[in-house]
Amino acid sequence: MKWRIEMDKNLLLAAIPKPELQRWQPDLEYVDMPLGQVLYESGGRIGYVYFPTTAIVSLLDVLENGSSAEIAVVGNEGIVGISLFMGGESMASRAVVQSAGHGFRLRAQALKAEFNRAGPVLHLLLRYTQALITQMSLTAVCNRHHSLDQQLCRWILLSLDRLEGSDLLMTQELIANMLGVRREGVTEGALKLQKAGLITYARGRIKVIDRNGLEQRSCECYAVVKKEYDRLLPAKMAV
Repeated sequence: MKWRIEMDKNLLLAAIPKPELQRWQPDLEYVDMPLGQVLYESGGRIGYVYFPTTAIVSLLDVLENGSSAEIAVVGNEGIVGISLFMGGESMASRAVVQSAGHGFRLRAQALKAEFNRAGPVLHLLLRYTQALITQMSLTAVCNRHHSLDQQLCRWILLSLDRLEGSDLLMTQELIANMLGVRREGVTEGALKLQKAGLITYARGRIKVIDRNGLEQRSCECYAVVKKEYDRLLPAKMAV
């Protein structure tokens, strides 16, 4: 029973029909997802896919010089490792745990077999993938055209949607790496939001005080991404 309760914390797993979940049980494992854990490196083969329950995972594009920028976040709404069922055997990006927690991992072959049955899981995963692609494309636009202040608001809101509660445990260095900016810029942006009464920030902990104010200060990218998730995914798992 406890295992089922934990699975329901991932809204994608909660939406998968019971017969399909029963087929997965021998290959599904509840795992710790510590801060900074690298689930995949760019170009690495996919042995498992991950369904976070209380963790958040960042998908990062990494350049040859080692610099990186976040292209999407995945939390309790989804799955990490979509390349597996989209025709690839390896990840194009690095996947790193940005907020520690737990989740489930499923053997890659079990998911591929289910996807190839062309049943309800296939359609659910394809809708989720379309929503994730929207997030990726809007992140690229946001990083190019919107201020760091707006990007930070979008990033905080997307992360909050994928966690319970209103607190985020994030260092300035980690946020800077995610956004592909200098640490000083994150400090300045966080202080602006704190001065505006939207958040408090101390010792790596961000606490949202005024979510509505944060949404108003964010660019339109956050609202577009949220609307697409709500449109494509079942009501009980929309974020």
